[in-house]
Amino acid sequence: MSDRISRDLSLRAAAVAVRVAELLETTCSEEAGAEPAAFLRDWAAAAERRAPGPGSGSGRTPLDRLVHCYGLGVLETELLLFAGLPEEHEGLARTFRTMHPAGAPHPSVGLAGLLIDCAASRGTAGARTTAPDRVGLRRLLHEGPAVRAGLLALTGDGPLHERSLTLADQLWEALHGHPARPAALEPADAGPAVPGLDGWLALPESVRAVAALRSREPRTLLVSARDETVALSRCAALADAAGLGVFAARARPEDPAAMGLLGAHAAVRGAVPLLVVAAPAAGAGPVTPAADRIPGPLLVCAAPGAVRPGPQRPVLTVPVGPVGVADRRRAWQAALPEAPADAPELAARHPLDPALTAQVALDVRSRAALAGPGTDTGTGTGHDGRPDVSGAIRARAGALLPPGVDLVGPSAFWSRLVLSAEADGQLRDAVARLRHQALVLDDWRLREAARAARGVRLLLTGPPGTGKSLAAEVLATEAGRDLLVVDGSELVSKYIGETEKNLAACFEAAERTQAVFLLDEADALFGTRTEISEANDRFANMETAYLLQRLDRFDGLAVLTTNLRQNIDAAFIRRMDFVVEFPLPDEAGRHRMWDLHLPAALRHADVDLAALAQCYPVPGGWIRNAAIGAAFRAADEAGQVRQAHLADAMRREYGKAGRPFPGDPVTPGGAGADRRAAQALAAAADTANETPTRKENP
Repeated sequence: MSDRISRDLSLRAAAVAVRVAELLETTCSEEAGAEPAAFLRDWAAAAERRAPGPGSGSGRTPLDRLVHCYGLGVLETELLLFAGLPEEHEGLARTFRTMHPAGAPHPSVGLAGLLIDCAASRGTAGARTTAPDRVGLRRLLHEGPAVRAGLLALTGDGPLHERSLTLADQLWEALHGHPARPAALEPADAGPAVPGLDGWLALPESVRAVAALRSREPRTLLVSARDETVALSRCAALADAAGLGVFAARARPEDPAAMGLLGAHAAVRGAVPLLVVAAPAAGAGPVTPAADRIPGPLLVCAAPGAVRPGPQRPVLTVPVGPVGVADRRRAWQAALPEAPADAPELAARHPLDPALTAQVALDVRSRAALAGPGTDTGTGTGHDGRPDVSGAIRARAGALLPPGVDLVGPSAFWSRLVLSAEADGQLRDAVARLRHQALVLDDWRLREAARAARGVRLLLTGPPGTGKSLAAEVLATEAGRDLLVVDGSELVSKYIGETEKNLAACFEAAERTQAVFLLDEADALFGTRTEISEANDRFANMETAYLLQRLDRFDGLAVLTTNLRQNIDAAFIRRMDFVVEFPLPDEAGRHRMWDLHLPAALRHADVDLAALAQCYPVPGGWIRNAAIGAAFRAADEAGQVRQAHLADAMRREYGKAGRPFPGDPVTPGGAGADRRAAQALAAAADTANETPTRKENP
């Protein structure tokens, strides 16, 4: 197809070359004009021989599309072909250089005027109409659509007729059907339209946008989203619904020349121009695209607040909006056709935008292809036999995480938690609510009937070391999602507005990755609002109000932990779906924790877990630390963990907390009894040694 298009353009340019040859033969001496004219005729004849035969192709050529889109007349079309001749052959460029007053390898305006004179003298039965044609040429070169749009330009200095006629950058190559692109237009890939957007395309705003693209009237369609991938995908879906392609590029919106190039290259390809606008730099305001050079509709993909539409064109704002559960399921079915039965659960566990779903599926298949046979991921699945979607999301999102945020793959299970029946039930209910969110809110329409909000919000309260962070990891494991751990020290800033900005980036990262959002020590950020007595109180209350609103909009699983529930603002407590208390474990719970953290294979026969649990009423974090410390002590002595090692390790935990140590655990015949008996014997021996000395020295 591209060869046919290229030969057709060369044939149309050859007709102009023949007229130039006739002009040279008529106006120049035989010595001066014979050789250039002969070359022009020979090149034109060769182009005619290469021309496609009748019926060898159908449809509009790139030149036809350009002419139709900009409404170019016959004379302007001829001028485009005339200006493009030097791009066809190096001999043509050399020929025009010999005829140009300044020696430029382009046709001059004066040469174009001579061609018009020659054509007029032959076409009016002897009546010369030079003046009107010259006037028309001057008008087209100043205010014609080709010049106004930047398709045709006048370059060089000097009088008008000594200036050069040139084409827009890379336009001639694009007219040949090649994917040429000017340097001012940085490539941007919108990709194909992805499945799973049927419900969004049926919304009234989307329907109007599709109608606007089909009408080809000058309009600006603004699609804004914080995730550029999502916005680009929506633009591609709109164009596909209108039966059109897109020509996407990043360019300076305020540069008329760059915008003219965007419109021209889109028109040549029969596509809708799609301008991708980067987020404004710090302190910079929104930009207004110079869209007056684009004859039809213009799609603009930008971050919120990056673009201010100009007054010269109608504007349609197309909201991205959420995607329904049925569309999410269709997206997963189309993205992973090898696992159609998993689509409903994947849609519930990973409610991504269809554009991101397609990217994740691509990563899953790529990871499976690279894995060797016989490995855990050799079939592209995780340990449960399902596609390793969480791993793919984690790998893609890792490079985009804001500072102070860590995305980890959880590995803790329910068996690691030692909780009361009430706390255990609340955590399981939280996972069930997240898993069945699509069913209850969308299929059962409780979102409309009861105005139920998406997402699950938990507040875990209790003393340090009682397992709140571990519970968050277990929740992430059971929900089949990664854990997004936020370092609160990286969020708080002394500058006004920076804390909210940092926290917003964390929430956006959690929404993008569909991870469980864990914020430890939440009372530092979600503190109780106070009466305003000074300016700092006002800004602190503004931060709290912002966090309340952002937590309401979060549609994932948010876990907040605190040691000081009384410091949490009451409005946050009201917004929590679950408030789970983590008290100090009872004796039975402590016994189970000792058993969990100290495998039986490492224990010496003198270890008595029941005595340890009875003697030390401490949280699980202390037990974990003591078990690890005792294991290292035993490794240094090349033996098993003994009761004395555990007692010494626990003594250090009490010392760190500044609390009095209760002593060694006492068990009949156990390590504690032996140790205390040895201490008593040693004391008795000391007394016996001292008595004779006193007798000898009364």
